[in-house]
Amino acid sequence: MHSWRLPPTARRHRTALLAAAAGLLLTGVTACSHEPSDAAGASLAALPRSTPENLTRYYDQTLKWRDCGAPGFQCATLKAPLDYDKPDGGEIDLAVSRKKATGHGKHLGSLLVNPGGPGGSAVGYLQSYAGIGYPEKVRARYDMVAVDPRGVSRSEPVTCLSGRAMDRYTQTDVTPDDDAERTGLSGAFKKFAQGCETHDKTSRRVLPHVSTVEAARDMDLVRAAVGDEKLNYVGASYGSFLGATYAGLYPERVGRLVLDGAMDPSLSARELNLQQTAGFETAFQSFAKDCVGRSDCPLGTGTPAQAGERLKKFFTRLDTRPLAASDPDGRKLGESLATTGVIAAMYDEGAWPQLRDALTAAMKQKDGAGLLALSDSYYERDPDGTYTNLMFANAAVNCLDAPASFNSAADAEKAVPDFEKASPVFGAGLAWSALNCTYWPVKPTGAPQRITAKGAAPIVVVGTTRDPATPYPWAKSLAAQLSSGRLLTYDGDGHTAYGRGSTCIDGAIDTYLLSGTPPKDGKRCS
Repeated sequence: MHSWRLPPTARRHRTALLAAAAGLLLTGVTACSHEPSDAAGASLAALPRSTPENLTRYYDQTLKWRDCGAPGFQCATLKAPLDYDKPDGGEIDLAVSRKKATGHGKHLGSLLVNPGGPGGSAVGYLQSYAGIGYPEKVRARYDMVAVDPRGVSRSEPVTCLSGRAMDRYTQTDVTPDDDAERTGLSGAFKKFAQGCETHDKTSRRVLPHVSTVEAARDMDLVRAAVGDEKLNYVGASYGSFLGATYAGLYPERVGRLVLDGAMDPSLSARELNLQQTAGFETAFQSFAKDCVGRSDCPLGTGTPAQAGERLKKFFTRLDTRPLAASDPDGRKLGESLATTGVIAAMYDEGAWPQLRDALTAAMKQKDGAGLLALSDSYYERDPDGTYTNLMFANAAVNCLDAPASFNSAADAEKAVPDFEKASPVFGAGLAWSALNCTYWPVKPTGAPQRITAKGAAPIVVVGTTRDPATPYPWAKSLAAQLSSGRLLTYDGDGHTAYGRGSTCIDGAIDTYLLSGTPPKDGKRCS
C-alpha cells in the first residue's frame, strides 16, 4: 500500500514519532536507461500564453491574508475552478500560507514550496519547516509561500476510511500465499477505493479533479495572486513532478525552479513501480553494508545480500506469527507493518540507528513496538488512532495521473518475479501493492509523457545516487527531457538532497535561488 512520499525534512519537523525518516513509495532501478523512456512519445503541450476570458476572475482575485499558526505566518483562501474545462461549473477552495521576507536586501518575490507526496501538506511543511528552516539568506529575500494541492489537508481533503478501517487496511497481507489471501488483498483495495468515493460529499466531488495538471494550474493562480510575473519554486519528490508539469504548461512563466528528488514523467506506472522497487533495494543494500560492519547488527555478519536474506526470513515468520507491539489498540507487528517500518527508515540514513534498534528489539526480544512506530510515522498515524489524509490523497492523485500498473490481480501475480529480481527483500510486496489503482472508481485523466518546457529559463534538477524513492536515473532522464534542465548530483544516501547536510548541494541551490545563476550541468557533490 505504498506510493510517493514526503522528503525526510518535511516530516522530521512535523512529527516527533520519527527522528529522521519519511517518504512514500511504489516505484525503484532495474536496468534503466539514463535517457528519457520511449514509453511516452508525446510531450506535455504548453497552454496558451493569454488568459482565457472565463478564467479572468480567478486570476484577478485578491487574497485576504490573516494571521495564523506560528508568529509571522499568514493564511488565505484561493478560489479555483473545480474543473478547468468547465470553469463556471463550481469552485474549490485552496489553502494558502505565507511568511513575508525577513531581510532588507532586494526582494525577489515569492518562493513557492512543496514537500511531495502526493498528499503532503505544503502549508504544514511551510509553517513547521520551510518558513523557519530554509537558509536565512533565502528567507530574507523571498516571501515563503505554500498552497495545499486540491484534495490535500486544508484544501477540501479526500477522505477514504475511518481510523479503525485504515488500521485494518495497513495490516492487509500484501504477499498473498493462496487464493483466499489474494481475494482478501483485492478486497482491501476495492474497499479503500470505494471509500474514497463514498466517504463524504467533499471526497466524491473533488475525486475526479485532483490531478497534477490541475494542481499545477492552481499554482499559476497562486503566482498571479501574490503578484509575481514568474514562478519561483522548490519542489521535492512528487513536488518535482508538480514543478516540472508547471514548467511544461507555462514555460514562459518559469522563474527559478528547483526539482529535488526528481521523478521521470515519461515512465508508465508499472515502470515507475518496478524501478522504485529496485531503488529501495539499493538503499537497503547501503544500510545493510553499514549494519553488518557493526558488532551489534541485528542482521548478523557477512554480506549485505546475506543480511537481506535474514530480513526476508524475519518478514516471512511475521506473516504467521506477528509480534506484540505494546499498542493500546491491540495491533500486532505483522509482515506488512514491519516491511513498511523498514522502508520508512530507508528515506534518511539518519534513521538507520533507530532501525537497528527496532530490528534488534523485534528479532531478538520479540518486541515489535519500534518497527510499529516507524510504520505509523510513515502512514502519518497519530497515537489516538487517527490518520492524516496523506494516504488518501496520495492514491487519489496517483490513480488519476496515469493508467493503473495492472489490469487484474493475475497481472500483478505474473509480475512478481520481475519485482523480486529488482528487490529480493521488498519485491513481492511492492508488486502486489501496485494493484492499488486497479479498482479505482475514477478513470485516469493523465498518461506518461515527456516534459520539455521549451523556452523555459534554466531549471535545476537534483538527483541523489542512492535515493530509494526517486531513483537517480529519473533525475538524469528529467534533466535530459527539459530543454533547459541542469542536472545537479548528490553522491549519497537518502531521499532528496537540499537541506540534508551537503554544503555543496545547499550552496549551489542557494546561489541559484538568490542570483539566478544555475550550477553547471552535471555538477556533482558528496
